Amino acid sequence: MKYRSGQHALVLLMARPRAGMRIAFLPALSTLFLLCASVLFGLALVSILIVRLIDLDYVHNNARLRPISIASAEMRDAASALPLDLGSSNTSIVLSTITWRSKNSELYYGCSNPSRHFHRADELQSNGYLMIVTSGGLNQQRTGITDAVVVARLLNATLVVPDLDHHSYWKDSSNFSDIFDVNWFIKILAPDVVVIKQLPLTISKAMTKRLVSMRVPRKCSPQYYKSKILPVLQKKQVLRLTKFDYRLSNKLDLDYQKLRCRVNYNALRFTEPISDMGHLLIGRIRQLSSQYIALHLRFEPDMLAFSGCYYGGGEKEINELGAIRKRWKTLHAKNSEKERRNGKCPLTPGEVGLMLKAFGFGNDSVLYVASGEVYGGDASLAPLKALFPNLLTKETLASKEELRPFLQYSSRMAAIDYIVCEQSDVFVANNNGNMARILAGHRRFSGHKRTIRPNIKKLGSVFLARSELSWDQFSAKVRACQKGFTGEPNEIKPGRGEFHENPAACICKKSAAKEKLEYFREQQINQIVNSNDEDLQNIEHDVDELENTDDQFGNYTAFTDAESLEDQIHIELPDGRDTGELPNQDGDMEDFLWFED
Repeated sequence: MKYRSGQHALVLLMARPRAGMRIAFLPALSTLFLLCASVLFGLALVSILIVRLIDLDYVHNNARLRPISIASAEMRDAASALPLDLGSSNTSIVLSTITWRSKNSELYYGCSNPSRHFHRADELQSNGYLMIVTSGGLNQQRTGITDAVVVARLLNATLVVPDLDHHSYWKDSSNFSDIFDVNWFIKILAPDVVVIKQLPLTISKAMTKRLVSMRVPRKCSPQYYKSKILPVLQKKQVLRLTKFDYRLSNKLDLDYQKLRCRVNYNALRFTEPISDMGHLLIGRIRQLSSQYIALHLRFEPDMLAFSGCYYGGGEKEINELGAIRKRWKTLHAKNSEKERRNGKCPLTPGEVGLMLKAFGFGNDSVLYVASGEVYGGDASLAPLKALFPNLLTKETLASKEELRPFLQYSSRMAAIDYIVCEQSDVFVANNNGNMARILAGHRRFSGHKRTIRPNIKKLGSVFLARSELSWDQFSAKVRACQKGFTGEPNEIKPGRGEFHENPAACICKKSAAKEKLEYFREQQINQIVNSNDEDLQNIEHDVDELENTDDQFGNYTAFTDAESLEDQIHIELPDGRDTGELPNQDGDMEDFLWFED
């Protein structure tokens, strides 16, 4: 008789307990135990996976989330319309970590703590109440809120929670508390600025008929606020500043720059419903791919109309965008070709796709598109989808029911996109607008996450000549144009560009340079105790050499966190003096910070 299973064989052994069989019984029993253990382990693993895949039920039940097939007729047409022979670039590519991550990003971290010289708000006498009315869309308003806090600190004013713009193009009626966690905002900023939700009732009643409003020029210096605005505030006690966006100088003292960072990257936390929705989308993307690219695609009708650029849509495009453009009465007619040569025209969806291909991203990459209404609809997106079939949006990742609380509010929808873009492995934009700049700065502060900002001025000529280039030539030129625009830690010199996109004062570097700095600082302290002119000269020579030495990361030696350095050297000397009494101590560390020229 033949038996086909180990179980039948075990039954046979048990039924015929002869001497030889008894010896074989033990291994068979061990096999059974191992089999049972394996089954139990498998069941446990399945239960874990079931819990892990709960959110994927929506994904698999929603056809919109399935990768777009490159074999579809629409995609084939779009792919055939691309002006370049991509060769094998549409095949799956295993990307190196250099593509997805910025080089040496692990050596940098955000640091925004104030120095000891920056007094707490409760130690200062308030000069009155400052009211702010922001301007523009979400991210333009974000810059206004950030600078409003700094201005309130400059004026020693009590800040009333800023009013958001309800009259811009988007006509969003959301208030501050609808988008940002207002209680968190007040709590986090309490050491720096006193913030209240509204004017005290007695003052509010007295001010209804004689509230003074002012509009300050763009990028005013701290001195302007102290000489022109402070006297008005002190006299009237309540002052409102309107159209408040980019109204503060790009260059401020270190403590005020760090305050900007504390506001922008810590105090401005989105409300729980917005945050939950953003992280829900991120979770669903991560279940499809461990890495993803986020594209902020500003290709809405208003953006194109404002730019004055022409995208080949004939009389229909000229008439439609021209009608929208009339809403801005101060805009004059523009030459589209000149604007493109000057880098003023946002890249098309297809051009963004080609740029990403030139960097080596394969068609298996997951691409999240953060956008409003794309001008031209599916026809405009088709070339991008042809290159990156795994294209996702808020609308494909979430149901209408899930998005319903946000659909009527452009700023809340933009806030959801902000969260998904900020947390992405790679962020790319087709423009250099407010959201692109704010996110670039936020991602630098958060560890220099890969951020590709288009060098549109240089890319324009390459895209115009693309029909004359092979794919290898085209991709090489794109990469050359983008050098310095890919989010590397040392690609922008400190102080260059808008602070919101390059918050250099709030970025510290973990490197051998900092260790050397601390070592020489300790040497200096020891030398003060045992004064010796020759040793002092040697120390000065060593410090000079450190300043002029290029390490393997370039001459970006330094954004040393002054306060953490103080903690290392704040000791008591043998004669009873504290190092805090010595020159160049505390937060005054300029003599020991080196910045790239």
